[in-house]
Amino acid sequence: MKKILKSILKHLIDWLVVFMRKTRAGRYAYAQIIGSAMSRTQAVSHLGVSLTFSAPNALNQYRADTFSSKEPETLEWIDGIPKGSVVWDIGANVGLYSCYAAKQRACRVFAFEPSVFNLELLARNVFLNGLTEQVTLVPLPLTDELAISTLNMTTTEWGGALSTFGQDYGHDGQAMLQVFRFPTIGLSMLDAVQLLKIPVPDYVKMDVDGIEHLILKGGAPILEQVKGVLIEINDSFAAQADNAGVYLRQAGLFMREKRHAEVFDTGMAQHTFNQIWVR
Repeated sequence: MKKILKSILKHLIDWLVVFMRKTRAGRYAYAQIIGSAMSRTQAVSHLGVSLTFSAPNALNQYRADTFSSKEPETLEWIDGIPKGSVVWDIGANVGLYSCYAAKQRACRVFAFEPSVFNLELLARNVFLNGLTEQVTLVPLPLTDELAISTLNMTTTEWGGALSTFGQDYGHDGQAMLQVFRFPTIGLSMLDAVQLLKIPVPDYVKMDVDGIEHLILKGGAPILEQVKGVLIEINDSFAAQADNAGVYLRQAGLFMREKRHAEVFDTGMAQHTFNQIWVR
């Protein structure tokens, strides 16, 4: 029933948009609605740290509302990072954790996010929180080697996830349903340091929904220098889980723990955990 109601509502909205664009007054009203949505923000507070995030749609409102509860293990991991550390947030999405690391721990953050739909909100969130001197946006995907390929996306929604670069599988290793894709350049962690002159990270947070093991494969010399890694791994995706473990152990790291919030004990993400690796 809920799906039917959502479908009906979507068709009504689509019809209304078409109707509004037929007149000058309608186009003006439509522009005001879009502008109003993009200017909506949501304040968040966690352990005394106040942040403001852009919330133009329901997904980003949800991300703000669940900031403290969706990935408590990620926040705890960030809380343990020494102040002033260099952090790579690989798969930064709209930058919630990039902003938190920069503001809570005074980290120098490099936020890797290739989605053209997420980049605008990522930039807005960095600006809203006065972090333009601390958080650098890197609008390119990481992979195992320098290559031109496509970013394959399951959604074009602001704040959407489940995209992958250069592969046709998703977070679970299964074929992904692509709704949009565009060509771009991917590079390895080593390329990011050698070609883009990005500082070697002290800590790496990685959540790219499927090719984590490929990124680790292309980052061996970098991983040998990091102090800690938080990486999202789907245990049911054997190639990802097994190979990621091999590359991290080869870099001299060991897994201290893996966790996810209780809300993910069932459903699509029940086999997905944030693994915390330390030296």
